[in-house]
Amino acid sequence: MKLSSLADYAVVMMSAAARHCGGIGRLNATSLAEETGLPLPTVQKLVSKLSAAGLIESQRGTGGGFRLSRPPATISLADIVEAIEGPIAMTACVDHGAHDCCVEESCKVRPHWNAVNGAVRGALAGVSLANLAVAEHA
Repeated sequence: MKLSSLADYAVVMMSAAARHCGGIGRLNATSLAEETGLPLPTVQKLVSKLSAAGLIESQRGTGGGFRLSRPPATISLADIVEAIEGPIAMTACVDHGAHDCCVEESCKVRPHWNAVNGAVRGALAGVSLANLAVAEHA
């Protein structure tokens, strides 16, 4: 199991934004791309996705930019991953929209996947953006 590059970059970008939380006001994509080393088009794409998910607030024009929509301690790693990749679903049988498993009806493991999925999501939800921003300086 591995996060997509885009989800990984979103975590990097949001961690950098959290370090500026309460500081300079709004960030711009260019400065964040320079700080993180991420390509500017990628940062712009992530700003769009994270804004649509309600994790950041963006404003266009002079004095525009973006900032976290809430304190870093209230944004979890699960929030960021789900903003980019959609709901966390370890297998097709825990993904409420997908039913493409050929043994779904007779599978003896299926009843246990919800617990496994919940544990993974819970672990990601237990790591806040504030934790990630602090860990980068350690």
